Formats: sequence, C-alpha cells, structure tokens
Amino acid sequence: MQAARWLRRNLFSSWGNTAITVTLGAIVVFAALPVLDWAFLNATWSGTRRADCSGEGACWVFVSSRLDQFLFGFYPEEERWRVVLAAALNIGAIVLLFVPPMSRRAGMALAGVPLAILAGWVLLHGGVFGLPLVETRQWGGMTLTLVITIGGLFAAFPLGVLLALGRRTSLPAIRAICIVFIEFWRGVPLITVLFMASVMLPLFLPEGASVDKLLRALIGVALFAAAYLAEVIRGGLQAVPRGQYEAAAALGLGYGRTMLHVVLPQALRHVIPGLANTAIALFKDTTLVLVIGLFDFLGIIQAALTDTEWLGLALEGYVFAAAVYWVLCFAMSRASRRVENQGVGGVA
Repeated sequence: MQAARWLRRNLFSSWGNTAITVTLGAIVVFAALPVLDWAFLNATWSGTRRADCSGEGACWVFVSSRLDQFLFGFYPEEERWRVVLAAALNIGAIVLLFVPPMSRRAGMALAGVPLAILAGWVLLHGGVFGLPLVETRQWGGMTLTLVITIGGLFAAFPLGVLLALGRRTSLPAIRAICIVFIEFWRGVPLITVLFMASVMLPLFLPEGASVDKLLRALIGVALFAAAYLAEVIRGGLQAVPRGQYEAAAALGLGYGRTMLHVVLPQALRHVIPGLANTAIALFKDTTLVLVIGLFDFLGIIQAALTDTEWLGLALEGYVFAAAVYWVLCFAMSRASRRVENQGVGGVA
C-alpha cells in the first residue's frame, strides 16, 4: 500500500508525469531486453572449456573457470587459506567500527584495525611462525587490490590528519611544508606516482639495496591519498564552530587534547561522505598498478583474456569486473551512510 502511494505521488501524479514515466519505462525495457537475453537467458553458465559455450550469449564459463585466479592471483593454492583468514580478520575489524555497541569503545575498535592489518600482512607474506614465504610477486587479483586499498588508506589517514592540521597552523614553516606537499601530490597523476615509486625510487637507494615493488607502490599510493584526505579533513576542521575551540580552552585543554577530543571527532563527522569518496576512488584507482607489473583484480582478468583458449571474451571479463567493482563500491557507500547517520566511536 505504501509503495502504491509512493508511485502515485512521484511517478503518476499527473497526466504529464504519467506519460513521461511510461515513455522512460518503455525505453528502459527496450534497452534492457537485449542485455538480459545476452547476460542471462542465452548465456552459458556451466562447463570448463571454451567449446562448452553455445556462442549465442555470454560465456560465463570463462569467469567460473578462472575465478580462483581472479581472487587469489598466483598465490599458491595450498596456502590460500591464509588469504581467506587475513581477509576475514581485516573485514571483521572494519565491521566492528560500524557496530553501535562497539562504537562506544572506540579505542579498542580503532586499535583492532592496525592489528588486523599487521596480522594480515604476516599471514600473506609468511616467513615467520612456520608459515612458508610467499613473495609479493605471487600476489594478485582481488587479494592485491584489497591489500593496496586497505594498506594505502591505513597509512594515508594519519598522515592526512597531520597535513590538514599543519596547513591550518600558525607556524609559517610547517604550514608552507604542508601546502607544498599537498599541492604537489594533488597535481601529479597517480600513474606518474607509481612510475616514480617503481622506477625512480631505486635510483636513490644505496648500491645493492632494494625495496619490494609492492611496498614501493604502497608508499606512492599512501602519499598520493594522504594529500586528498588532508584537503577533505581540512574542510571538516573549517566547519567546526570557533566556540568549540574557546570552550576547550576554557576547560584548560591543551592543543593536543583539544584536537583529539573536541575538534577532530566533529570534523571527521562532517566529512564522512568525502572520506568515503576518497576511499572508493582509491579502490578503483588500484587498477593502475598494472603499469608497473602488479596484477590486481582487473589486471589479472586482462591477463587471462590473452590466453588463446579464451580469446574474444573481453566483454564477459569486463562486465564481470564492472559488476564486482560496483557491488564493492556500493557496499562502501552504504557503510559510509550508516556511519554518517549513526556515528562511529567518538565521531557521533
């Protein structure tokens, strides 16, 4: 009944609106039918080879037969339980930030995220606690995409906070350094940053020294994202009323405690949509690591399409990649809305 009222009020409130609704609906149906026919009705869902596909619709056999590689890259099959456990630890720690009972214990919740990231890195890399070593060149697929996204954001957020505070400080030298840093990294394309991290950084290292390629990419991504986060957070700091600073000063709070307990919680609450937008943009920008030889989720799909067995199925691969990216980005968007409406930790 409520749905009928909504439809009548928003879509069929007048003869003109009804005509527009019917026309647009017909266009959508006309455009959607061929897509549904290709993607579902005439698609091939089962099989193990290209020959199992009928050729009339989408050949989803390509996706199902390569799904493990899309998720884990070249990670050894017998060790993939470590990837699943690391993902569960990190996702669980992040989810705890969004649970209202846990949000009252913000310190414990926030401490769980870096601990989960550290534990995830140990699990993935190995070499300790009896875990076999798995070099980062064997990482790939969605595993690598999440590592770069979560690791980059974790490193970028505290740096972004410091840069935002530094840009608003009254100390000229610190303010100038922060402004130059932010404007430099915001003015350089991410693909250039990745090239610099991969190609130029080793030139400045002592002879014989080397830094893992993934670690170099993470450093570049973190510096790049920190500049954008800094401007987002600075906008939140400007939205905090001056009276909050004066009230904190009246209570005898110093600069550090004022920022930590009064200003930053309110500032971050104001910019949750901007923070989520930066996180989503970084998640999608991880596709650029392919140019330095790292095979993320989209990169591993493109590599699989070069297999002579699956030539000509680029559309299926890209549609699958687009669907996965959309689902994950939509989930992050909904999570940010939940935080915005209910608050997390001290940001409420």
